[in-house]
Amino acid sequence: MNYLPIGRLLTPFKTIDEMPVQPCGARGVSGRIELRADLAAGLDDLHGFSHLIVLYHFHNQRDVRLTVTPFLDDREHGLFATRAPCRPNPIGLSVLRLQKVDGTTLEVMDVDMLDGTPLLDIKPYVPAFDQPQGDIRTGWLKTSESGLLTARSDERFKQS
Repeated sequence: MNYLPIGRLLTPFKTIDEMPVQPCGARGVSGRIELRADLAAGLDDLHGFSHLIVLYHFHNQRDVRLTVTPFLDDREHGLFATRAPCRPNPIGLSVLRLQKVDGTTLEVMDVDMLDGTPLLDIKPYVPAFDQPQGDIRTGWLKTSESGLLTARSDERFKQS
């Protein structure tokens, strides 16, 4: 399996120090997506969507840990019960607000990733497809939700 970046994400975050850990903690933070020129036709009709799902590669992450102490808790959890970056396949996901499409540049808001992050895919966010129905449970995060807006990155996932 091989994936090639389709572009890159440009954000104000040059290091992981104090970077928001989720888009909700980056409300109002602007950034850009620069798509490869050969993929420009793939942006046709994207301007009509308010939000995008972006998939990207955690390019500064090499460690894999199956248990982690996430940013929003002080105890260990299984990796797959978190959104920690130290995954077997270091793929990140964020829902961003689309402000403007200008050629192969997308202006986006609520960016929570490191500057220069390789972009893997863009999908339009569609509530009828993406918003789950029924009883939604958030597991251990239920007690930590109040910290979502203020949580910032620290040393715990920094490469040694």
